[in-house]
Amino acid sequence: MRRGSWWCSAIVALLVGAAAVAPTLAREPPAPPPVHVGELPAEARQTLALIKRGGPFPYRKDGTVFANRERLLPLRPRGYYREYTVPTPGARDRGARRIVAGGDPPHEFYYTDDHYQSFRRILE
Repeated sequence: MRRGSWWCSAIVALLVGAAAVAPTLAREPPAPPPVHVGELPAEARQTLALIKRGGPFPYRKDGTVFANRERLLPLRPRGYYREYTVPTPGARDRGARRIVAGGDPPHEFYYTDDHYQSFRRILE
């Protein structure tokens, strides 16, 4: 083997490996486990009702774009998802609970109680 040709072989192997992995990176994340509306905490049910009515919302950040940076929700264009605070009794701030709504008007809803670490689709 000529001197330095192993570098070429190594680069080709890396490129072939990257090409094999690339399609898996574009896949949608697995669907989050669903939760029925009746299983949600009372505060989440109230927030869901507010979202469906169009407000008014008690927190300034309610209705802002949720970017789905964690990629735990189905991939959609920026602006598709909006986040809303679910009050946490005893919390001094907004707490960790949120409902993320998708669509305009919203027609799909996800609940998180761990500040975007996991989501559950809300079933009606």
